[in-house]
Amino acid sequence: MGNFRVTERTTAKRHFFLVAAIAVVMLMALAAGLKLAFGKDEKGDAGPGGRGGPGGGRAQQVSEIVVAVRPFTDSIEVLGVAKGRESLVVTSSTTELITRVLFQDGQYVRQGQPLVELQAREEDAGIIAARATVTQARKDRDRWKTLSDKGIAPRVKYEQAQTALETAQAELRAAEARRGDRVIRAPFSGVVGLSDVTPGTLINPGAAIATLDDVSVMRVDFPVPERYLATLRPGMTIEATSDAFPGQTFAGRIVLLDSRIDERTRAITVRAEIPNGSSVIKPGMMMRVVIQRGLRTAAAAPEAAVQFEGDTAYAFKIVNQPGKGLVAQRTTVRRGANQDGFVEILEGLRPGDRIVASGLNRIQPNAPVKLGGGKGGRGGRPGAQTGSAPR
Repeated sequence: MGNFRVTERTTAKRHFFLVAAIAVVMLMALAAGLKLAFGKDEKGDAGPGGRGGPGGGRAQQVSEIVVAVRPFTDSIEVLGVAKGRESLVVTSSTTELITRVLFQDGQYVRQGQPLVELQAREEDAGIIAARATVTQARKDRDRWKTLSDKGIAPRVKYEQAQTALETAQAELRAAEARRGDRVIRAPFSGVVGLSDVTPGTLINPGAAIATLDDVSVMRVDFPVPERYLATLRPGMTIEATSDAFPGQTFAGRIVLLDSRIDERTRAITVRAEIPNGSSVIKPGMMMRVVIQRGLRTAAAAPEAAVQFEGDTAYAFKIVNQPGKGLVAQRTTVRRGANQDGFVEILEGLRPGDRIVASGLNRIQPNAPVKLGGGKGGRGGRPGAQTGSAPR
C-alpha cells in the first residue's frame, strides 16, 4: 500500500514538470515572435513620418499633383441625323415599262439630266398625228389667205383657218409634253444611290426608281432643350463627330431655328449645315453635335484624384503639419464640369494646392504620407501635370 502511494506521487510530479516545460517553451516562442514583429515595424517606420520621426505612424507612399488653372468650355451636346441639302426618291407618276436606264449607281448627275425613259408608243403616235394636223392646218391657212387677199373668199375664212392652225399647234405641244413625261429627269444636281431597275421593269406610281441626294452640304437637324433658347442664334458655329470616323471633327454653323417648340419634349429643332466637299458624311448618319457657348478658366484636378462618396466629392490635400510632417487631409470639393480627363473645382481647393494623385484607396484621413516618384512627383511646378488646353 505504501509503495503504491509513492509511485502515484512520483507520476504526478513528472506530469507537472512536463506541463510546466511545455508552457515555458510556448511563452518563449510567443516572446520571440513579438520581438521579431516589433523589430520589423521599428525598422520600417524609421525616417520621415515613421516611428522614428515626426508623425508616429507608418507613412503611405503616394504621388502628388498640383492643382492648376485650366480652361473649360460651356457646351451643349446633342444627337442629330445628317441628310443632304436636297434629297428625294425618284418615282414615276404612271404605270409603265422602263425602256432605257440612263444613269449608273453612284453617278453624279446634273439638274435636268435624263435618268430613265418609259415606254411611250402611244405618245409617239400622238406626236405624229399632231404634226400632220399642224401641217394640214398651215396649208389651209395659207390657201385661204391667198384667196382672201385676192378678194375671192371672205376674210372670215382666213381667220377661221388661222384659228385652226393655232389649235393644231397647241395639240402638238400637248402631245410632246405627254411624251416628255415618259422621260424622268433629275430635279436637281446630286448623287444617285443604288438602284435595282433595268430596262423592261414595270414601274408603278410611287415606286422607287432611285434615290438622289445633294451631299455637297449636309444638313443636321437636332433637338435642343428650350432652356438654351436664349443662347441659340443663326450663324453660331458647331462641331460634329461620328462613330464612323473616330477622332475626326466636322465644323459647321447653325442656319435655322424651328418656329415651334415641341410640347412633348420641350425642345426646339435646330438645323445646322456642314460643308461636305469630300462626301465623307452620308445621309442618315448619326452625328454628335457640340455647340460651344463660351470659354472660362477655373482650378482643375485630374479625375483620378477626385473620389466620390454618395453625392459628395473629395480629394486628399497634402499639407505639412508641425510635429507630424506630410499628411493627407481629406478635403470636400464642389465640382463643376468634366472635360478631357479633368474635373473643374469650384470650391475646396485652390490653384497651387498639392493633392494625392494615386494610392487614394489605401489612405486614411490625416494619415502620414511620403512622396514617391509617380505622377506629379515631389516639387513639381504648378500646372506641369494638368495637360494641354482643350482645342
